[in-house]
Amino acid sequence: MRTTHALLLRIWHDPEFDIKKAAVEYLDRGAPDDRSTAEGTYIKLLDRDYFEVMTNTGTKPIPYHRIRKITYAGIPIWEPKEKQAEKQKT
Repeated sequence: MRTTHALLLRIWHDPEFDIKKAAVEYLDRGAPDDRSTAEGTYIKLLDRDYFEVMTNTGTKPIPYHRIRKITYAGIPIWEPKEKQAEKQKT
């Protein structure tokens, strides 16, 4: 299981968390800067290989490997290791 999947499952199921306070930034080819963000209220399903986001035209599956950042209550709680290493250099 991917770390991002496990983290989102915890936010989804653990009563100490509220999925409405989460946001997931993901690679979205064709979007501005090839990035989109799904607020927690629009996350509708956490499947084994992807999560589903509600859009204007229905639901859209997003594979977990496209996730670039997860925030909770506005605070980043997960980013790829290479991004974390960049921040430590500065």
